[in-house]
Amino acid sequence: MRISYKFVTILALLVVSASAIQCKSDKKTEVSEEVPAVEASTSSENSVFGKLEDGTEIDQFTLKNNDGMEVSIITYGGRITTLKAPDKNGNYEDVVIGFDSLSQYTKSNPYFGALIGRYGNRIANGEFKLDNETYKLPKNNGANSLHGGELGFDKVVWTAEEMPAEDHSTSLKLTYTSKDMEEGYPGNLKTTVIYTLTDDNALEVAYEATTDKKTVVNLTQHSYFNLSGDFNEPILDHEVMINADEFLPVDETLIPTGELRKVAGTPFDFREPKTVGQEINADNDQIKKGGGYDHCWVLNDPDAGERLAATAYDPKSGRFLEVYTDEPGIQFYTGNFLDGSLPQKGENGTYAKRTGFCLETQHYPDSPNQEEFPTTILNPGETYNSTTTFKFLVK
Repeated sequence: MRISYKFVTILALLVVSASAIQCKSDKKTEVSEEVPAVEASTSSENSVFGKLEDGTEIDQFTLKNNDGMEVSIITYGGRITTLKAPDKNGNYEDVVIGFDSLSQYTKSNPYFGALIGRYGNRIANGEFKLDNETYKLPKNNGANSLHGGELGFDKVVWTAEEMPAEDHSTSLKLTYTSKDMEEGYPGNLKTTVIYTLTDDNALEVAYEATTDKKTVVNLTQHSYFNLSGDFNEPILDHEVMINADEFLPVDETLIPTGELRKVAGTPFDFREPKTVGQEINADNDQIKKGGGYDHCWVLNDPDAGERLAATAYDPKSGRFLEVYTDEPGIQFYTGNFLDGSLPQKGENGTYAKRTGFCLETQHYPDSPNQEEFPTTILNPGETYNSTTTFKFLVK
């Protein structure tokens, strides 16, 4: 009988494997030396999160890094549904407010985890002018237009593309084209957002947009954070720093008055870390108008590119968040309008007042109507670019 070389080789391998198994049984303490662990790599997974009423499937993509951090994003609104980060004891917990089901996201909710556009924040009286032409927008926030209108980027279906994982990062590319006059905005706006999770526990959000007609654009990300990992705990004990010497006072409808006011001597001074709750109920006109903090801070060093804009620290868990951006402003919102009517993930209760905070990097609210503010105009042939990075550390 003829025995092939291939057969002999396989037989030899089986003998070696059996010997290795016996060795493993006899010397368990030496396994790590004989069989080195394979280092995990950054990766992504995807699944169907749910279906819209018209049958459109909404996918969820989960990015994972070597450290164990992961972030999940759905194609409906480009929303971050979960973000798991380590505490000082190495425990990974979800630190962003969200829902378990698509049906909750399609109902009325305060933009949990969403991409915001075409224009983040408020535009006064739902209108603005470009080249002497007035553009009317949906008034979905009293007399004002908020976060892109009735059907903003938070409610559209984005096209997702998994990008090849690199040595130290993994990315998800989302694209959406907003048609000319969608929600009242001129121009066909082609928008790309790339979420990138790195091995040093940073989540980068890179925005890009082009238009075929003069328009305005102001994109941001609207995650609500609670670094304790317990959404029944208010965020009042979190220590926040905002790198800004000035903020934008608002009127009764939360539209900036046009003044750039010094934070010194006011409850809005976060140049040194202090707890959110320290002055959130201060006897202050601006605090009363916002029901707490719901204002835009004028970030220092506007020409420095991406720089440190803000930090947040939860002393109990030890989680420490750094926010870097190239934007001129950041909206700090303390969940003042959460009222306990929306269910938590995992049926652990409801989201009560001030159980989450937002750090929305952006241009100033109502910029299209305020010439003294940095411009948000985008012309044909130009490319809108902006980057914000959320980096998670432990103290």
